[in-house]
Amino acid sequence: MQRVLVTGGAGYIGSHCCKALAAAGYEPVVFDNLSTGHRTFCRFGPLIPGDVRDADELERAFQSMAPVAVMHFAAQSLVGESTARPFDTYDVNVNGTLTLLRTMLNHNVRNIVFSSTCAVYGPADRLPIAETTSLNPISPYGRSKLMVEQIFDDFDAAYGIRSARLRYFNAGGADPSGLIGEWHEPETHLIPVVLDVAMGLRKALKVNGGAYPTSDGTAVRDYIHVDDLAEAHVAALRYLIDGDASVAVNVGTGVGSSVDEVVRAVERVTGRPVATQSGPPRQGDPAELVADPALAKSMFDWRATRDLDTIIADAWSWHQSLRRHETVHHKESV
Repeated sequence: MQRVLVTGGAGYIGSHCCKALAAAGYEPVVFDNLSTGHRTFCRFGPLIPGDVRDADELERAFQSMAPVAVMHFAAQSLVGESTARPFDTYDVNVNGTLTLLRTMLNHNVRNIVFSSTCAVYGPADRLPIAETTSLNPISPYGRSKLMVEQIFDDFDAAYGIRSARLRYFNAGGADPSGLIGEWHEPETHLIPVVLDVAMGLRKALKVNGGAYPTSDGTAVRDYIHVDDLAEAHVAALRYLIDGDASVAVNVGTGVGSSVDEVVRAVERVTGRPVATQSGPPRQGDPAELVADPALAKSMFDWRATRDLDTIIADAWSWHQSLRRHETVHHKESV
């Protein structure tokens, strides 16, 4: 069985990709320092604790596991934190990737699937966003991801390391089995925050900005089910293993949903009301971000198939399980 080293594989998207890899006949090997990931998510292959900035730890992982390829999720991913602490963002995202690439070269591993972001585009000059859209990131996080994409181009030209860079839009949902799901501390993503309100764990959702030039005045985003996203990674891996050229592609649905539409969908799926309150728009927050996913269909024969209600239903099932676990753990700890 071919092994794939999955950096950051104990996190939200990484763990779902590990499950998809296992289902596709690969053995995922998680390499994660567990700073934001969860040991309980490492269910589909071995875990090697380690940091991508540590060359010795990476060297031992490659020596012991001999992976045929890498999926690279390990990163500092919060935009606000990247602005407040850019050193940490560049250290992990850029320095960590360079250390990983050096180890790949040492072991003649030439294929990598990279967790990139639509933040590399910055404020889009047209919608939906295609890969030909201007690259103008406005945060250290977005700039760090674009730097890594540029590094991949140079390493492809010089060393033959081929990469598939998947530019995410807004991942949501959870594995329907309930084994893994979205679990961030603190939680800042819209769908789990709205679910917290539906569960009565938050009083209301603060809607940041209500006067955008959209159908209902709230910001519009392209929400993709995390299992669709995981399947895109496996398709990208197969594309590289088949010998195809490096590529950067958007992974989204091509359909936008506003904050208000997400709230209504949560109320519809859960049967519970969601209180909202108005807040000021966040600085630099674009009104609308929607992917053009045509290139991913062309390159990988992949497209997203799960809709917003499915995303929310699976997230709701996981969210209830997670919150029950946290309540029990809290009671047992008191």
